[in-house]
Amino acid sequence: MNHIKKLFPFITPYWKPAIASLVLLTIVVFLDLSIPRLVQRIIDDGIHAQNYTVVYQTAALMLAISITSTLLALGNNYLSILAGESVARDLREAMFVKIQSFSYGNLDKLNTGQLMVRLSSDATVFQRLTQVFLRIGTRAPLLMVGSLILMYNTDAKLATVMLPILLVATGLIVFFTTKMGPLFLTVQQRLDRLNSILQENIAGARVVKAFVRDAREVERFNVANADFADRNIRVMQFMASMSPSLTLMVNFGIVTVIWYGGVQAINGDVTVGQIVAFINYLQTILGPLGIMVMLSNIIAAATASAERINEVLETVPEVQDAPTAKALTPSPSPAGGGEFSPPLPAGGGEFSPPLPAGEGLGVRESGVRVDFANVHFHYNDGAVLEGIHLTAQPGQTVAILGSTGSGKSTLINLIPRFYEVASGSVRINGVDVRELSQSSLLAQVGIVPQETVLFSGTVRENIAYGKPEASDEEVIAAAKAAQAHGFIEKLPDGYNTHVNQRGVNLSGGQKQRIAIARALILRPAILILDDSTSSVDVETETKIHEAMAGWAKEGGMVTFMVAQRISTVLNADKIIVIDEGRIAAEGTHSQLMQSSPIYQEIFASQLGSGVN
Repeated sequence: MNHIKKLFPFITPYWKPAIASLVLLTIVVFLDLSIPRLVQRIIDDGIHAQNYTVVYQTAALMLAISITSTLLALGNNYLSILAGESVARDLREAMFVKIQSFSYGNLDKLNTGQLMVRLSSDATVFQRLTQVFLRIGTRAPLLMVGSLILMYNTDAKLATVMLPILLVATGLIVFFTTKMGPLFLTVQQRLDRLNSILQENIAGARVVKAFVRDAREVERFNVANADFADRNIRVMQFMASMSPSLTLMVNFGIVTVIWYGGVQAINGDVTVGQIVAFINYLQTILGPLGIMVMLSNIIAAATASAERINEVLETVPEVQDAPTAKALTPSPSPAGGGEFSPPLPAGGGEFSPPLPAGEGLGVRESGVRVDFANVHFHYNDGAVLEGIHLTAQPGQTVAILGSTGSGKSTLINLIPRFYEVASGSVRINGVDVRELSQSSLLAQVGIVPQETVLFSGTVRENIAYGKPEASDEEVIAAAKAAQAHGFIEKLPDGYNTHVNQRGVNLSGGQKQRIAIARALILRPAILILDDSTSSVDVETETKIHEAMAGWAKEGGMVTFMVAQRISTVLNADKIIVIDEGRIAAEGTHSQLMQSSPIYQEIFASQLGSGVN
């Protein structure tokens, strides 16, 4: 229940419809409780006394009460749905916003399938709890308490006889409720696994078909599906045993009332109307126990879902802004009266002095310098990067080579703080990136990830994704630099051509070039290319690099380029060879061909030994 209590703040904004719903429900309960007493009146004062006036008047009153109760119940349902849907909407929004703040490390721990279940299934379960509570949650205890009071008012001795039966029934509900919470949590965990497999297979359907692995994937899905179904069956079987147990209590109670009440009626201690009214009150008490069965199931499921929702909402992003974070902002030219950040020292051997806390760091028109100072990074208790020292001067292109898993992508992901260094520092113009606000840092970094991701929308919208206000001229200029303008013009609707989900109507090379244009349109101070031309032919790749080199010289843009092809890095200003998390070699192509056996081996394996 503690996990459910933590989500109460999502209900409080809708306290007005919630309170109004409960008020209507309370009135309905009092109206329903009056019915058994009216039945007693019809029997004792009407039928037994052969008073037709009492029968007609009481029947008319019962009809009026029923109609009023129905109208009030409709109002209660309307308000409960309004509150429940609003709570679910806010929950989904809060989780979605929270997920946007997650660092790469957080996303590594919570995969897509798990997050999808929390945003959809778990939010719906809590919505159902809210609605059911407002519709019947308070009805059950009110009916039970009211009926018990009226039972004692009708016949105290008979009510006392029934009390042990009611206590046993209540104990059964408590027992089943406490046991079902952990069971529902295991069901949700199996659902997580099933959704993860579904998400992987739908996203990788083409790969599955290409490798003729559909039988294996069907088997994997069937195992997870069967496991989920088996767990559900166990939970439902356990739940199903509760209803017959309570039915037994109800029937035992009715038999007791008929037997004990019948004896009292024969002795003249009670009237037939009182016995009928008592049976009605008994059913009114035991009926809510059935409601409690359903409510306990919902509470158990909601407890499990609330725990998983809170796991998302309470997750602390691994990367956060420091309290005195500086803003990394473009600086105007001296003619405009602006201030530049401290000048870079000659030779690049020393860091430029950091700014005082709280002040902004200007990105000079001549560009920025990026330094890695004794950087270490660990992941899952294993070292990924060790003792990285690296400097990239304004306008330079730094290429990063290395075997798979050597830490190339991790290295460049430290610049925009997707991950946090374990020790050492990454600095921009001498300022540790941990002292910069994430939003201003990312605004100056253009990223083309290893896996090209396009969104549903037009080609233009995808290119201008990071700068929606961009003019057509800016979009076209970025597309031309990325060598995308030519093929975009040939598309059915040019820049207004719709991109299908995940860009399936475009080739791999076309998607990569659009992604490069999306980064270039930002005119970033730092451009990061993570093997982003792997699907582009060598000639087009050369043109892209030439265009980017022009942009770099013009604005001092620093380019970090992870590559697999040696031809991609031949003209880079600096080539870094990463081996097992360390820099094994550094220099230009000609320098490395003379000094680095690892680089020579890579070169020979791809281009032979005839080029130097």
